[in-house]
This record gives sequence, C-alpha cells and structure tokens, in this order.
Amino acid sequence: MADPVSPTGVDTPTEVSVVTSDEQTDVEVDADRWGRLAVEALRSERRTGELTLTFVDCDEISLLNTEHMGKTGPTDVLSFPLDACDDVEAGSASPEVGPVLLGDVVICPSVAAEAAPGHAGTLDDELALLTVHGVLHVLGHDHLGPTDSARMRRRELELLEAHHWSGPAPTGFVQEQRAP
Repeated sequence: MADPVSPTGVDTPTEVSVVTSDEQTDVEVDADRWGRLAVEALRSERRTGELTLTFVDCDEISLLNTEHMGKTGPTDVLSFPLDACDDVEAGSASPEVGPVLLGDVVICPSVAAEAAPGHAGTLDDELALLTVHGVLHVLGHDHLGPTDSARMRRRELELLEAHHWSGPAPTGFVQEQRAP
C-alpha cells in the first residue's frame, strides 16, 4: 500500500504546511502573512505537519465557542489540536504514517481589533500574538495554572521577538488582557 497523500501537499513529515483562509470581511487581514508566522513558530518548535489558520467573523467564532467550549459569545482565538501531541514528539513523524495533522487555529479579527488597544497595542501585534498563541495551544501549551501560564507567555514572547518584531517587544505590548 502506498503512503497516504496529503491534500495540502505536505508529502514528507519533515515539512510544515499552514493552510490559510480569510472567511470574513469585517477587518482586512493578510492571511498569508500570518500563515508565514505560524510556519516559523512551528519550525522554531521543531514541529512538522499541517495546520490550518482561519479568520472568521463574530457570528462564526461565537458558534464555535458555544459548540466546542460551552461559552456564549465571540472570542479572539480558538485552537483545535488534531493528532495528539503526546503521540508525535517534535520531529518524530515517520513516512509510514503520513503527514501529521497538527490542528486548526481560528481567529476573529473583529474581536482582535476591539481588544488590541488595551492588549497588544496594535491590530498587527494582536493578530501576531493570537497566531502564536493559537499555534502553541495546538502543540499542547496551556495557561490553566501559574506555571504553565508563565511558560506559555514566555514562549509566545520569544517567538514574537524572533519572527514578528525581529527584536524586543515594543513598549506598551501586553500579553495578558486587562480587565474591562
């Protein structure tokens, strides 16, 4: 039997593929740019496989938030890991099993635009943060406790400094959302 073929073109487990889609019209988004950031984050984490990065409107993310998280209303980002990260260690996928389907990251640019001034500072930095945040969630990072939260926030900042700003975070950049 032949090796499985990826529908997105990732033929070997040493490659990274991020498929982007902008399914909203409320906020102008350069989906390819954020897809490239996701690729760099995955490479920095030494992960291979496929990820989708989708931008949706408030109605769609509200439906997903209710269906998958049991919460009402829109949110900024949702992540859906597919292949268990515990089963696929960094760089360990084999040709016999085909490409690793890492998961899906869904971002709502409208929510990001609303949160940006009191959070990351600019829409650009907010979308970068949400992209990296979503990728890290797909890879198994979380922020449920103080130790995990500190570890995840530290890694977000490292990835943003390396691949978004190419230097230190700008003055005023805030990772944690401020209470309204």
